[in-house]
Amino acid sequence: MKYLKINTEETADLEALKNAILQMKGVDSIEIIDDENPESELKKAFNKTKEQFKKGDYETVVNDIFDILTKNNSKK
Repeated sequence: MKYLKINTEETADLEALKNAILQMKGVDSIEIIDDENPESELKKAFNKTKEQFKKGDYETVVNDIFDILTKNNSKK
């Protein structure tokens, strides 16, 4: 899978941009990431974990936590 990063101005209409790009052939999904708001990344992580628990996907949750812990320890 390849990713496309688009930097926008504060006044950009992100929903309109998202809808326009979704109309293009080969575009599977769009994710809006706010680099200046780390809370949004944390919120997405919690939502993902909540969905994994609902589905009973405990192994993936444990693996994700293990990956986070090993990445943080390897940086020290």
